Amino acid sequence: MTLEPFPSFLAMLAGTTFALVSPGRPPAPLAHTYSIVARDPKTGEMGVAVQSHYFSVGPIVPWAEAGVGAVATQSLVLVDYGPKGLELMKQGMTAKQALDQLLKADSTHEGRQVAMVDAKGNVAAYTGPSCIPDAGDVQGPQFSCQANLMANATIWPAMKAAFEKAQGDLSERLMQALEAAEKAGGDIRGRQSAAMVVVKGERGANPWDNVVVNLRVEDHDHPLVELRRLLRLRRAYNLEDQGDAFTTAKKSAEAAKAYAEAMKLAPDVVELQFWAAVTMYWNGNREESLKVFKQVFAREARWVPLIERLSKVGLFPADPNVDTKAIAAAVAEVQALATKGAPW
Repeated sequence: MTLEPFPSFLAMLAGTTFALVSPGRPPAPLAHTYSIVARDPKTGEMGVAVQSHYFSVGPIVPWAEAGVGAVATQSLVLVDYGPKGLELMKQGMTAKQALDQLLKADSTHEGRQVAMVDAKGNVAAYTGPSCIPDAGDVQGPQFSCQANLMANATIWPAMKAAFEKAQGDLSERLMQALEAAEKAGGDIRGRQSAAMVVVKGERGANPWDNVVVNLRVEDHDHPLVELRRLLRLRRAYNLEDQGDAFTTAKKSAEAAKAYAEAMKLAPDVVELQFWAAVTMYWNGNREESLKVFKQVFAREARWVPLIERLSKVGLFPADPNVDTKAIAAAVAEVQALATKGAPW
């Protein structure tokens, strides 16, 4: 007897994917994953955070717009739920009204998993009956956790508990929710990519000022570890920017504190220290800036010639009787200490 070849699981899954797509549309991305959408009632910030065993999940699952809301669209994804959900909420619909309308228009919504939060904190979520188990969602005040193709059914409750217990800004609380999901077992297939988007509660005049966090880990053995590292760097650079603003406003004490916190968060990033020193020097805090310059030059000599280049284009004071000599002295001191083998 001749047996027909048994179709591979991927082939069957592909067939399922095609079946859940409207005629004439391409197959849905298989972004099985866990995610959280949330609004911070204190700041109004809204965000989405996600991890998946799917390459580059960032452009697929998380959607957010300042003053409007946030959406996570996953499982057998119809990306339309993201931008269309935001558009409907922008028009005045609540999260539930927007989600209900999109589900009604989607004839193959059984394999979708979607969650939304609007600018007023209303939450809505849907887990279709064809989502691969373990799959489910759970809501709390102004947030929703959802997951599918999980190792077990404790994932989304673990995310809820972690988010409610977490302290800090919205991005930190989102991060802790993802970490709790992974600790509880996570995606049954493992891990590959992660993303986080956080926007302001109110829309500003400039779209580029409305985004608080926009981070992606496209492909990594431990995407949440990498996402947390990137979040730490994002905070460090934000503090550096605050330091620059304080320095320009002649608030030297506040600037020094911001720079110190930035360098503490990212001690491995020499560039943060260099530009902090440049700004401090430019604004008259030269004694402190020279200390930082010495540390920078001792770690990486490549920054030494940049001082002269900045001076040539007006980005560093160029008084030959003061500034050039001061920096030259700092360089000479560092070189002398390096020659003696001083520890840094």
